[in-house]
Formats: sequence, structure tokens, C-alpha cells
Amino acid sequence: MELTLGLVALACGLIVSVGAIGASIGIAIMGGKFFEAVARQPELMGELQTKMFVLAGMIDAAFIIGVAIALLFAFANPFVLA
Repeated sequence: MELTLGLVALACGLIVSVGAIGASIGIAIMGGKFFEAVARQPELMGELQTKMFVLAGMIDAAFIIGVAIALLFAFANPFVLA
């Protein structure tokens, strides 16, 4: 029982940490490409900015879904038999 709880705690930590690292790398790459595109064609900044914010929301949504799954495992653990 204790081993299962410990492994679930480790898995929750990995889910959140890897999700946070992936989301931050994705947003950083996207922001860099946005600045490159705006530097090349400044007249498209409004359209590109809208697309960038939508994409940033999708990247953050994937991370938040991972956090929700980790919380599910932490508090309503399906691996522990009642």
C-alpha cells in the first residue's frame, strides 16, 4: 500500500514537471518565431499575435490537463483498493 502511494506521488510529480518543462519550451520557441516573423513583416503583427495567443492557450491547456490528471491520481487514486 505504501509503495503504491509513493509511486503514485512520484508519477504525479513527473507528470507536472515534464508538462511544465514541455509547455515552457513550446511557448519559448513559439515566442521566438513570432518575433522573427514580426521582424520580417511588421504589417502582419496583429494577425500573427492573434494566432500566437490561440496557440499559447492550446499549449497551456495541455499542461493544465496534465495537472488535472495528476490531481486525480493524488486525491482519487484508482490504484489503491478500498
